[in-house]
Amino acid sequence: MGRWRPPRGKGSPYITKAGADKLQAELSQLWKIERPQITEVVHEAAKNGDRSENGDYIYGKRRLREIDSRVRFLSKRLDELTIVEQTPADTSKVFFGAWVSLEDGNGELSRYRIVGPDEFNVAENKLSMDSPLARVLLGKRLDDEVVLNKPDGQENFCIIAINYE
Repeated sequence: MGRWRPPRGKGSPYITKAGADKLQAELSQLWKIERPQITEVVHEAAKNGDRSENGDYIYGKRRLREIDSRVRFLSKRLDELTIVEQTPADTSKVFFGAWVSLEDGNGELSRYRIVGPDEFNVAENKLSMDSPLARVLLGKRLDDEVVLNKPDGQENFCIIAINYE
């Protein structure tokens, strides 16, 4: 079986202000700090002669390609994104940017924030709005029961709190 995988579909074009600031900071770090440092390393390594066996040159050029690729991606993506800063008029419903507290069938509590696909991080309890759980939650109200269809069955949740911090 080959390594080819079909390209992923584009994620939703929304991001929070904090997420946009984080991507902008990454772009600035790569372009203004890391790239000039690596360029200098490659320049010095190129002075040493035979480039085919020069590790600093080879790995420096590889890192430059990685940086340039990420800079291109971030530049294009930041242009496409819509920054959502406003709290919705109806804060009793789950919309983009909401912190949602859930209780599952076993009484276990969990809390998630609905964010854009560019800033999701499960370790920080940030769910992409394109994820199955977030899709089920969007538009629901306090005390609504939601059913998440999973490959191994269904899981029921009750919305116990909605906050927009």
